[in-house]
Amino acid sequence: MLTLNPFDGDAFTLQSLTNAINILPNNYGRLREMNLFPGRGVRTRSVMIEERNGVLNLLPTKQVGEPGTQNKQGKRKVRSFAIPHIPLDDVVLPDEYDGIRAFGTENQMETLASIMNQHLQTAKNKFAITIEHLRMGALKGKILDSDGSELFDLFSEFGVSEKVVDFKFGTDTTNIQKKCFEVTRHIEDNLKGEVMTNVHCLVDGDFFDALISHPNVKSVYEGHVAAVQTLGGDPRKGFRFGGITFEEYRGTATDADGNTRNFLDTKTGRAFPQGTMNMFETLYAPADFLETVNTLGRELYAKQEPRQFNRGIDMHIQSNPLPICYRPNCCVKLTSSN
Repeated sequence: MLTLNPFDGDAFTLQSLTNAINILPNNYGRLREMNLFPGRGVRTRSVMIEERNGVLNLLPTKQVGEPGTQNKQGKRKVRSFAIPHIPLDDVVLPDEYDGIRAFGTENQMETLASIMNQHLQTAKNKFAITIEHLRMGALKGKILDSDGSELFDLFSEFGVSEKVVDFKFGTDTTNIQKKCFEVTRHIEDNLKGEVMTNVHCLVDGDFFDALISHPNVKSVYEGHVAAVQTLGGDPRKGFRFGGITFEEYRGTATDADGNTRNFLDTKTGRAFPQGTMNMFETLYAPADFLETVNTLGRELYAKQEPRQFNRGIDMHIQSNPLPICYRPNCCVKLTSSN
């Protein structure tokens, strides 16, 4: 009978395992589903981001033959970001595939590959929710680690202030439509050369409930519910009011200490432009392997090696992602003080 050795086959190389984990389906992530932060590989473990503020000014008329107005270029600023490194270790023990020997040898490698894929899928699910958490941090302007500590403050890095709009849902006379216009006008004023198709807003359940129950919104929402339910949809997934599409966002996860972390704070929302050219992005650095030095980074890497005395297979999975918003002042925080 042949001895099962996963290190003899091409199916378990760095390239093959990395391809396998990147092909597996993603089970988490509304921001991924929206493709708000498309991924791009870079060759280094830190990136330099250059900002050039365009100078727009009115040009005066001149007499024929007079010299033209001297053109002015925007100032350049360069910022450095170290791309976070997120490793995960796993192990496949002989007990998980020992039973296949009773069925002969022809399917041993195939069955082990299935077991490896199960481990890779579990790992990918964990990375998917982790990257979703980082992306939501970029959307909020502060990228946080899994324990809540701050990795990057994008407002400080880009020298801008966070815009906060208080919707004051507790006051029946609040003009909610005017509040929405305040949000969209701020985003439009700060695009500065960017474009957008619409404004979207992810809100937590409390904010959504307060919005749809406000006297100036309730009747509009009831009409929205009637239309959506006719088509069998969920009215929380896209209620448009005042030029903004509001969507209830339920992102949450448990950290290493067992604490549940909501990706959105209670009674808040985050409004942002959609359809931009390159305002949002996820940069992926290469893994810290000899084989991947100076190569374009990929979303996930997977590698294996035998345990001591061949008592199992050690697996190493890692991602090196940096979700970033290049114009954090175009992302508006929505709150309600009453």
